[in-house]
Amino acid sequence: MSIELRTIGFVRTDAQELPRHWSVSDVEGTLVIDEEYSEGLRDIEAGQRVVVIFAFHRSPGFSPELIRQTSGQTGREMGVFSTCSPIRPNPIGMSVVEVLGIRDSNIEVRRLDMLDGTPILDIKPHIEDRRG
Repeated sequence: MSIELRTIGFVRTDAQELPRHWSVSDVEGTLVIDEEYSEGLRDIEAGQRVVVIFAFHRSPGFSPELIRQTSGQTGREMGVFSTCSPIRPNPIGMSVVEVLGIRDSNIEVRRLDMLDGTPILDIKPHIEDRRG
């Protein structure tokens, strides 16, 4: 089976160094969304969190010997699906960012762990567990 994905935009940030994970990031930047998708940004508001699905576009290719990798957090060898490694069978990443504001088709955000130029595949609302 083949799956074709199209980017909806890209990340802009001046940050030279990024944390390994969004949960420990204070880095700010912009999600630059293609104009044709700008209407899809309606109802996204400052203060909310959104999930950004993106491509690890600079990640080296995956090969079977990378199915186990050393975790950057624990320092121990783990299965790739138990890590946040960008070296994966399908180089797709996910981050939860805080929306600071929206201007035209640009979303200003905080908590970036994505490189400048990172291709964005999708944006989804971040919904907390409400079962309390």
